[in-house]
Amino acid sequence: QVQLVESGGGLVQAGGSLRLSCAASGRTFRTYAMGWFRQAPGKEREFVASITWSTGIPSYADSVKGRFTISGDNAKNTVYLQMNSLKPEDTAVYYCAANTGYGWTSGYWGQGTQVTVSS
Repeated sequence: QVQLVESGGGLVQAGGSLRLSCAASGRTFRTYAMGWFRQAPGKEREFVASITWSTGIPSYADSVKGRFTISGDNAKNTVYLQMNSLKPEDTAVYYCAANTGYGWTSGYWGQGTQVTVSS
C-alpha cells in the first residue's frame, strides 16, 4: 500500500500562485511515477501533470503548459506542483496519484485538496 497526503490548496485571486505538495508513505518503492489530476464541479477528472522517477521527465496537459511545474524529491517521496498565473478555470479539487506501472487508475490516490481561483 502507498498512502498519499496532499497539502497546499486554498483560495487565490486570478494571476496568483499556489504550490501543492504530496507526500507518499508506505511501499513507495513500487511507485513508477507520480502525478496530479483535477476535477472541477460537474466535470470528469482530468490529467494535469506527471513525473517519472527514473528519468525525471515531466508531462503536462496542454491547458497548464507554461504555467504549472511539477517536481519531485525522490528521497523524501514527495512531489510538488507549482501553479502560476492561475485562472478561474483552474478551480478544482486536485488529486495526487501514484502509478505503480499498471496505469493511473490502478494506482494510489490521495484525498484531494481544493484549489479555488477567484476572478
